[in-house]
Amino acid sequence: MAYWLIKSEPSAYSWDQFVKDKRTSWTGVRNAQAAINLKAMKVGDRCFFYHSGEGKEIVGIAEIARTAYPDPTDKDGKAVTVDVKAVGPVAKPVTLAAIKADPAFKELKLVRQSRLSVSPVSDQHWKLLLKMSDAK
Repeated sequence: MAYWLIKSEPSAYSWDQFVKDKRTSWTGVRNAQAAINLKAMKVGDRCFFYHSGEGKEIVGIAEIARTAYPDPTDKDGKAVTVDVKAVGPVAKPVTLAAIKADPAFKELKLVRQSRLSVSPVSDQHWKLLLKMSDAK
């Protein structure tokens, strides 16, 4: 299993809306590196759901429910999307400030490439972030 971080502005698509929907297509990703990451995702991989812009914190955990397929919102037909389903909220949101304050995360893509909307998370970083979030 691989781990990822997916970002969304809460005003565009919030964790609360995702929980209501239970499952969604992660459309609208146009960055080439983020698209490569989407294509690498496998069913069952886990993702942190991160509120970007306002909030700047990990608020929940999602799971890949369908691998990459053509993004229906892309008129050019080049972009891909994956389906994700909500697993559950984290007990304690993990802020970007807390992540940046810990030297263990200096190589985390969220820190190094902060504008990347879909990024991998190493096994070590996943475990540390779970601990910070008081997740079980």
